[in-house]
Amino acid sequence: MAVLLPLSLSAQEAAGAILHGTGSGVFVNESPAPASIAVFPNDVIKTEKDVIARLDLAGSDAEINSETIVQFNPSELALDHGSVAVNTSRGVRVRVGCITVTPVHDDQWTHYQVLNVSGKVTVSALKDDVYIDVHAKSLQQMNQSERERNRSIVREGEQKAREEKCGGGYQRPKSAALGGALNSPYAIGAAAVGIGAIACLGLCHDDDPVSPAKP
Repeated sequence: MAVLLPLSLSAQEAAGAILHGTGSGVFVNESPAPASIAVFPNDVIKTEKDVIARLDLAGSDAEINSETIVQFNPSELALDHGSVAVNTSRGVRVRVGCITVTPVHDDQWTHYQVLNVSGKVTVSALKDDVYIDVHAKSLQQMNQSERERNRSIVREGEQKAREEKCGGGYQRPKSAALGGALNSPYAIGAAAVGIGAIACLGLCHDDDPVSPAKP
């Protein structure tokens, strides 16, 4: 019990967002998702044709359109293909391979859409402006001059497109499914069985000792 219960509690505390689906056809880590479910860092969300899902997280929300695969992280959505529309007041960005779309102002509401179809990335700035950064390495590893050389801006009401030539919208680590696994009804059921088994060790035997002195 001391092991199983903290795992369940930590899984809930680690949830970065709540995913809401409009019907069947929404998957988290390749498993069908209920109408609402907590998602964790590195979880992969997939929507089928004619199905839309919505992510709610602190200070932001994102609409995941149909036929889309995206990996969730609290500060970044890695778009493999399809499209997402982000509404954020804390600078949540979208990455497609070596292209990253970032709000110009991370302290005010920005609404933008990113579409990735056949390697062509289209960015629409619906409210406020966004940057498009093209980078061969992570943004954190680039200095300011490198960023400026490979950066363009999409003004509110504008749309720009780029070719994405790096490939791979996301890289799923081996532990990516841990959050989803802990969040699943199977894990909850397994925890209940384990707790019952542990309790039974102390309550379900008779008055004879477990290892009697005489056989």
